[in-house]
Amino acid sequence: MTPAGTLGRVLVDELVRSGVRDVVLAPGSRSAPLALALAAAQARGDLRLHVRIDERSAAFLALGLALGSHRVVPVVTTSGTAAANLHPAVLEASHAGAPLLAITADRPAELRGTGANQTGDQVKLFGSAVRAYVEIPAPAVVPPNTSAWRGALSRALAAAADGPVHLNVGFSDPLVDAAWAEPLDAEGAMAGRADGAPWQAAVVEQPVLPASLPLGPRTVVVAGDSAGPPARILAEEADWPLFAEPSSGSRTGTHPIATYRLLLGLPELADAIERVVVFGHPTLSRPITRLLSRGDVEVVAVGAPPYPDPGNRLAATHRSVRVEGPDDDVWRDRWVRADAVTSAAVAEIVGDGAAGPDGTAGAGGGLDPWFVARTVSAAVRPGGLLVVGSSSPIRDLDLMAVAHPVGERRMVLANRGLAGIDGTVSTAVGAALGRRSSHALAYLGDLTFLHDSNGLVLGPDEPRPDLTIVVASDDGGSIFSTLEQGEVRYAAAFERVFGTPTGVDLGTLCTAMGVAHERVDEPGALESALARETSGVRVVEARISRSGRREADARLRAAARLG
Repeated sequence: MTPAGTLGRVLVDELVRSGVRDVVLAPGSRSAPLALALAAAQARGDLRLHVRIDERSAAFLALGLALGSHRVVPVVTTSGTAAANLHPAVLEASHAGAPLLAITADRPAELRGTGANQTGDQVKLFGSAVRAYVEIPAPAVVPPNTSAWRGALSRALAAAADGPVHLNVGFSDPLVDAAWAEPLDAEGAMAGRADGAPWQAAVVEQPVLPASLPLGPRTVVVAGDSAGPPARILAEEADWPLFAEPSSGSRTGTHPIATYRLLLGLPELADAIERVVVFGHPTLSRPITRLLSRGDVEVVAVGAPPYPDPGNRLAATHRSVRVEGPDDDVWRDRWVRADAVTSAAVAEIVGDGAAGPDGTAGAGGGLDPWFVARTVSAAVRPGGLLVVGSSSPIRDLDLMAVAHPVGERRMVLANRGLAGIDGTVSTAVGAALGRRSSHALAYLGDLTFLHDSNGLVLGPDEPRPDLTIVVASDDGGSIFSTLEQGEVRYAAAFERVFGTPTGVDLGTLCTAMGVAHERVDEPGALESALARETSGVRVVEARISRSGRREADARLRAAARLG
């Protein structure tokens, strides 16, 4: 076997020994030794291989698989621009702390700077976005040093537990030969450690004792993306209000304040906050950013770094915290009463979900975006999955989602590391495959959907999830109408440079991709569509209007009331 073929087999063997169960591959020539070794590993039942033609979509598919399965997931590409196309997903994984392993095939080091075909500088290609950069040079001797390769991959996998890692692997010609599928030589190059264990033992972190938080200061708990149950548990034990974003994993139980984003506009409540305990990565709202930046508020961050600190105001950081019993319940009761009356006011504005001709909520006519968000939230079953796109959908869901009971294991995911719209279709497909749930939903805007329509391209032999993608279809970017650029004075330029209508017929696009499509434009039809069982990937296009969005958003912000 060629040195390149041996290297491919050894690396795939070590992936399997280290517990990797899903690998994403984009086709290419330089990565051929890995591709053939991965195909052989799938044929043996050692792992599940996913092949995509677009490296960017492939990387976000791997990200979704990692988020859904809580395992390290490698994405493998060839050299050149193929490697560069992983960068958006690597950046997202970096800020989200997701276990993504970017394996890029490379030309031998001596070809760098020579102008050889597809030879760029891939050394530390992703800069500080990765937790580690590990390089395996192209083997030049036979038999090669397989133990060094195994050790390098083991180090990369260990570092990937906390975020993305770049493994750059050199392959020299010849890349393949007739012996690629045969067992390796009798010298035991594939023997590894006993009992199928990885070459290097994993490092086990010692438990950290939780820090004790004193009671007394008027405290709220902020749960950002991936905060998890600890935020909810602290809020319940201390009896503090919980401001939980949809993708926090904390928006369950009795303590979430559904309309917290609106209530932070009331000085009578917001100005009384003395301390914020923040978990995860909060990104959704300017009111939370302002709260974390206030000079009169003590900000305590809990969990693993990097910690959110938009105002450079962090007073303390802890890996975990505890409290000695509940605090005075008067403080939380103020928020609960205000949340109840504000939620009722929001319900009156949204009404039955039917929008009027100008797009305003609750006026009769077509669907409005808040009803779509609420319906999608209600459709997530126990044990199910929801992947939410950035921009308007996740903010609408933040206002309209209900707090489900604890223990029903609903998972809500979003690419909130850098909050971009790219790769979301692939992330949703990957999360659904990684979650292995019988019920998965995605909720995206139409621009987010179109931005990663390549994520719908699945070859006939590829694993397919049962996934319903709900597209809030308003032919453009509605979020910009609620921001500064949506003011009347910018109206002349707004539609082209912010609204960005495309005129794409989503049904025709889905037909071309071989994906089932259904268009709905009234509340009952949406509810019926989401109640039906599905097999494979399908798209439910919920037609809404962008007109009147700014006015409706202003009415919702003004709905905040004291209890």
